[in-house]
Amino acid sequence: MILQQLTPVDGALPGPVLTEIAALYSTNHAFFELSGDFPDPNRITVEQVAAALADEIAQDGAEVLLARSAGRLVGLAATLAHHPDPQAEDPDPWIGLLLIDATAHREGYGRAVAGLVEDRFRAAGRTGVRLAVLDNNPRGLAFWQAQGYVTLRRAADRELGRACTVLRKDLQRPE
Repeated sequence: MILQQLTPVDGALPGPVLTEIAALYSTNHAFFELSGDFPDPNRITVEQVAAALADEIAQDGAEVLLARSAGRLVGLAATLAHHPDPQAEDPDPWIGLLLIDATAHREGYGRAVAGLVEDRFRAAGRTGVRLAVLDNNPRGLAFWQAQGYVTLRRAADRELGRACTVLRKDLQRPE
């Protein structure tokens, strides 16, 4: 599996790649029902995905990483080099989103992509990584806990005030 950074070309995302990503998002309508990120999770459009990705990429220190296996887009990870609130006393990078093609859930892709993202942070000298899981997503919470993440606190997310659990993984500890 490889991770590729999604990079706009002349300020726009490449059309064929955007179409692939929109298809990936569309397989995850159950997650987007929980998150409320799209008006109709059963009809996510290329334009909506393009706008969401543009917002993601526009954040300082943000990366969107595409996960491919045998050439097929199987997942996406959105990361931040630091907490988006400059007042936050938080030295760790964040995983903002890990999305795996729902038709390939439970095949190990989520664990593999999370591990590759963690390896990138380790290689950059980072000692930990954080993320937030919506409280209405117990399967997501169980996934991250199984990857070694521990609960730090309960909080509301910055965008919509949704209840979530903030978790952290120590990247210095041997696996």
